[in-house]
Amino acid sequence: MSLPVSVTISGKEYQIACPESEKSALIASAKMLNDNMEEIRATGKVVGLDRIAVMAALNLANDLIKLQNTENNGEEDTHKKIVQMKDKVNAFLNEDRQLDL
Repeated sequence: MSLPVSVTISGKEYQIACPESEKSALIASAKMLNDNMEEIRATGKVVGLDRIAVMAALNLANDLIKLQNTENNGEEDTHKKIVQMKDKVNAFLNEDRQLDL
């Protein structure tokens, strides 16, 4: 069941319907967005709430893409390490078999 959650972003209050199980994530997301927008506003380089919101969205999307790429690289590294370990075990077993003959 969705309940309205009140969040404040850049001085404006928004009511957002949200399942109870996701309420804390919504509040944390709104805080992250608000903080990012305030940082952009403080630079004085971007004027207008809509432009600040777009810049904040781009910053957060960029952070997400970097995180996803890092996680994918971690999986590739883990896979490579597993293959290397498998090769070492196979090499050891082959050496052991040759010694037994």
